[in-house]
Order: sequence, then C-alpha cells, then structure tokens
Amino acid sequence: MNYSYYSSVALVSSVVVYLLAFFAHAAEWAAARREPATEEVVQRELVTAGSAGGAPLEHDRIETYARNLADARLADLRVEQFNRMGVFLTVLGFLLSLIGVVGRGLAAGRAPWGNMYEFTTLALVFVVAAYLLMVWKAGLSWLGLPVTLLVTVGNGLAVTVFYVAVAPLVPALHSVWFLIHITAAAIAGAAFNVGGLMSILYILKKRAEDRGQVGGYLARLPTSRRIDLITYRFHAFAFPLWTFTVAAGAIWAEYAWGRYWGWDPKETWALVTWVIYACYLHARSTAGWRGNKAAVIAIVGLASFWFNFIGINLLVSGLHSYAGV
Repeated sequence: MNYSYYSSVALVSSVVVYLLAFFAHAAEWAAARREPATEEVVQRELVTAGSAGGAPLEHDRIETYARNLADARLADLRVEQFNRMGVFLTVLGFLLSLIGVVGRGLAAGRAPWGNMYEFTTLALVFVVAAYLLMVWKAGLSWLGLPVTLLVTVGNGLAVTVFYVAVAPLVPALHSVWFLIHITAAAIAGAAFNVGGLMSILYILKKRAEDRGQVGGYLARLPTSRRIDLITYRFHAFAFPLWTFTVAAGAIWAEYAWGRYWGWDPKETWALVTWVIYACYLHARSTAGWRGNKAAVIAIVGLASFWFNFIGINLLVSGLHSYAGV
C-alpha cells in the first residue's frame, strides 16, 4: 500500500474541508451580523410597550413585535445551523489531517516530524484537537472562524509550498530527545495558537464593549473579561511546556552537536519567543498591563512562534536547516 500517496490525498482533502468549515463559520458571523434583535430584546420591548402608562397595545404594534420575535428566533436558528455545520466540517477535516499525519509516519517508517512539512501538519493537528476539546468541554465553538482560517492556510502552505518527499532522518535527528523536543513544541504551539487567536477576539470584544456597541457576532461571545481569563489559562499551560521544549532541545543539541547552546538562529529565536511569553505572563499579573496591552504581547508572541519555525527555516541557514525545508 502506498501510504505516502494516501497521506497526501488525506491532507489535501483536509484543506478543502477546512476551507468549507471556514465558509460555514463566516456565514455564521454574517448571519449574526444581520440579526434583527435578540429574542430577549424583543420580549423586553413588548413588555415595556404594554406597560407604558397602562395603555393597551394597538393591534398593528402587537403584530410588529410578534413578527420581530419570529425573525429573531429564525435568525438565531440560522446562526446555530451554520455553527454546527462548521464544527462538523472541522471534525471531518481533523480526521482527514490525522489520517494524513499517521499515513506519512507509516510511509516513512518513523515519527512524522522530520521536516517543516511534517511538523506543520502535526502542529495543526494539535491546534484543531485543542480547539475541538474545548468545544466539547467548554463550548468554545465561537472560536471556529479564526481556527479554521489558520488551519486552512497552514495546511494549504504545507501541501503546496513545504512539501518534500518521504526521506530518512538525518543523523542529528536520531535521538529520543528529538522526539520529546518536537512533541512538547507541537503541544505548546497548539496552546499558544489558540491563546493568540483568542487574544485577537478579546481586543475586538473589549473595544466594542468600551464603545458600548457590542453587536452582531461579538454579542454572542463571552465577556471580554471571560475571554481574557481563558486566554491566560492557555498561555499559563503552554509556557512551562515551551520552557521544557527549549531545555529538551538543549539536551538534544548536546547529543547531536556536542554542545548545549550555540546561538544557532533557531535556538536564538526560540529564546526570543520564550522571553516574549514570559513578558506576557508578567504583564498579565501586573494591573497596569492587563487587558489590551497583554493581549498585544500574546499576539506578538504568536507571530514570533511562527517566524521561529517558518521564517527562520526559509530565510536563515543554520544547524536546524535540514530535509529541504
């Protein structure tokens, strides 16, 4: 059986399915934006109008409120349908990408994270797994639009730009510490990605709350304070794991190159990323830097994380440049 072929087909198919999931969540946001009014608002208006001065409601006003109430319920149902469709497609895309990663490992006869193509597909499997777990446990389906956009672009780049044929690992990668290092990096990266995407939504929600104009889909999101708390928890989970990733990488470097630290571009940027997230956690615990400022630091940290992986590999040569990309 040609595992490499089926792996590629599964990963390309996952891109298509993730794109459809993104469209479904985009339709969900658009439907919420066009919502006339929530059922709660319409019912409150009905009660207020009925009790104003004790005057009875005119027949046409009753019909208007009833029609608005029916429109609100229909719009709410439409938003929920798009949401469920998006989550279902995301689950399907996750299964396809998981099959693709496992198939790549079977084709290579090793752990499937020996180059940028393999690590990207693996890292995005962890991202979607973290998102779906939180949808199941905490109802975070409101994060579907940015998550599906991220995995569509990420897997799309993987199968079109980063792809390399199956090949044996270079000698430097034959170490159990390499497997530990990459696994920890992928899990930490998944948490950083989810936290970074929530930081973007936090800024949008907070600005709308400050202006007193929380409408459309933003009205369906939790409060900015709740989003900020969930974001912090993701980063608080990821930071110690990223610290371990850097430490495990140093141990692997001693095994592979005879030194723990050599200021290789990848090593240096991993340290820069660590410092940025350390600043985020410090800012989050400092009253004057909570909120938008801390969220901006988290977004910068996410940009640093992806530059460390993709930008360094494409732009700079170093000991971590192997297997093509």
